[in-house]
Amino acid sequence: MSGILIALGTMTVIAVIGWILGTTKVLGPSAQLVLAKLVFTVATPSLLLTTIAETDLGLLFTSSALTTVLATLIVAAGAGAILRFVLHRSTGEATVGALSSSYLNAGNLGLPLAVYVLGTAVPVVPVLLVQLLVLAPVAFAILDTRPAGSASRRQLILRPLTNPVTIAAGLGIVLAVLPWSPPEFVLEPFRLVGAAAAPLALITLGLSLVGSKKGSGAAERPVATRAPLPDLIVVTGMRAVVHPLIAFGIAAALSLAPDQTLAVVLMASLPTAQNVLVYALQYGQGQAIARDAQLVTTVLSLPVMIVVVALMH
Repeated sequence: MSGILIALGTMTVIAVIGWILGTTKVLGPSAQLVLAKLVFTVATPSLLLTTIAETDLGLLFTSSALTTVLATLIVAAGAGAILRFVLHRSTGEATVGALSSSYLNAGNLGLPLAVYVLGTAVPVVPVLLVQLLVLAPVAFAILDTRPAGSASRRQLILRPLTNPVTIAAGLGIVLAVLPWSPPEFVLEPFRLVGAAAAPLALITLGLSLVGSKKGSGAAERPVATRAPLPDLIVVTGMRAVVHPLIAFGIAAALSLAPDQTLAVVLMASLPTAQNVLVYALQYGQGQAIARDAQLVTTVLSLPVMIVVVALMH
């Protein structure tokens, strides 16, 4: 369990550094939005490109992967439906809320968790792939096709295809299925830049906790407000409780072995990924729920994972 504590502690320290930078205004008033745009347009696409390109896509065609995919999609659809049709949030806010309930911190926390607790990083791969190949592209397609002034229908249709994250994921798939791999000198720059995605996203989270004064100009937005309590309850409840239970139920229905069941339930217990806040800032939708969900689910994840390991290990 020390691996979990180390991973959580590292994430907390980096977020605190972001908060300090925001409090002291060392990076200027626009730092949060600039960093979010840097992560969204450069660092995250680089990470996705190399991750998918070097992944065995055959891992998607296993019972464990099917459990992960079904549980994730059920949670995302359920949270989105509740936020949109019960709480009557906008399409953009409901989409970010759905991501906050289903998009897991598989990279920063999932990898060390899988290695330390399960002895292998394999269970993380289906989580990463369903997020990179399904959740993110679908969410971007919805967010990109929201009515935008005088944008034509052709522009609305093509806009998701110009999204840097979607493009990177598509290129990664192409490289993954090719019978040869690009030379190291081609991929290494992308690996190096991609390694900055997680820490920069955590610094952005820290900056978002500082906020700004209303009316101080566009450069100072978004104002750091709290997410509505009903939204936060729905998202964190789906993330910390419902998702692990659904994963367990599907694993039982598919008769997965005990170690496979533990793996998928443990992965389903991960907190919200920091990238969700970056996406929210990029699209100007649901920033508060993305930030607050990440904070609350990160705090809840440790006791949830301890209970899962204690009951199932």
